[in-house]
Amino acid sequence: MRVYSASGVEALRARSLLKDWASEGLLSDAQHRRLEGETVCPLRTTNIFLRLVLFFFTLIIVGAAGGLFFVVFLSRPSTEATGAFLLIVAAGCYMAAEFAVAQFRLYRYGIEEALAVCSVGFLYVGMEFAFFSGRHYSQKPNEAEFLVPAAAAILSLWIWRRFGLPYAFPAAMIFGVFLPGYWTSSHAAQHLIAAAFYAAGLMCVAAVRSRHRFDYLNTAYSLVEALLWLGIYLAFNLQLSSLNLLGQWWGGSQAPNEFSRSFYWATWALTWCLPPTVLVRGVRRKDRFVLAVGAIVAVLTFVTNKPYLGWPRHTWDPMLLGVALMGVALFMRRWIGAAPGGIRHGFTARRLSGKDKQWLDAGAAVLGAVSPHSITAGPQTGSPDVRFGGGDSGGGGATSDF
Repeated sequence: MRVYSASGVEALRARSLLKDWASEGLLSDAQHRRLEGETVCPLRTTNIFLRLVLFFFTLIIVGAAGGLFFVVFLSRPSTEATGAFLLIVAAGCYMAAEFAVAQFRLYRYGIEEALAVCSVGFLYVGMEFAFFSGRHYSQKPNEAEFLVPAAAAILSLWIWRRFGLPYAFPAAMIFGVFLPGYWTSSHAAQHLIAAAFYAAGLMCVAAVRSRHRFDYLNTAYSLVEALLWLGIYLAFNLQLSSLNLLGQWWGGSQAPNEFSRSFYWATWALTWCLPPTVLVRGVRRKDRFVLAVGAIVAVLTFVTNKPYLGWPRHTWDPMLLGVALMGVALFMRRWIGAAPGGIRHGFTARRLSGKDKQWLDAGAAVLGAVSPHSITAGPQTGSPDVRFGGGDSGGGGATSDF
């Protein structure tokens, strides 16, 4: 069902591992060249910067081509005609993505990714216009209108399965968030339905993942499992999630009286039960993505505990949380490092891969880009009325004011 052959993707994975091992000094240059020659990959790849450029340029080209067609061939089309045209464009984008991969063997090249993303976007808007006349934000939506986000979610899942794009799965999860709003007006039921969706997906992934423990698909399923755990947690944490068209994020905190007292406190208990469950799952499988999500939801539980209990917040709360996190990190590092060889139960505090350093360097570059004012001195302000002076002679015929 995947558009890429397993041997080609495995070869890419092997070449990436060889490059990582060579950068860490585990392989000599001669060994690296010899092993790299044995892992020839037919797929065409590029670096992340050119990939992003090609992605955005393809989006611009597709949008401009669609707009040009509207201007030249369609004069004031009806909403239904616009929707039908967008559905045709969606099908064309998807077929173009398939053609680009089959004909030119593109892998994470930006072009086929943008075409696949455009197919989802055009499908969503086209179905809305063609079948529901664009009344997505009406007070009483059509009962069958849930088919629009459902179709977008299914196509996103298919693209994740077919092309292996990691961001297609969270896109399907986001589309799935809007489905319960079409079926019930109860906020508690909406949270439960969303959590049930993610739990069902988690069980399916756990069942399938066991067959791909040692191949290239294990990383993809690891990321999916981590995202599903995070989705379940967010669905139950009422201080963070809101299924009413994300109204909580824009309109303030959701009032606890929208939920029954038993449901409210049950979700509070779950916010404390889920983090250790996720952490235990990650430790047992030695899964970095699941472990990271477990740490994230544990921090979120501490952050949202006071709002849950109705306690007042203080300005020193973030400081105390930061001190606690640093203490836990230092304790874990010393505890693991004190074991024989610095390894305890298969875990070590030492850096084993150059990818960690690359992620740290990328994070430092991003922080430097988003906060240049913190490292760049601001311009010096001066008064035009201030003049230099005080000397007897300026030299070279200049006055004492200079």
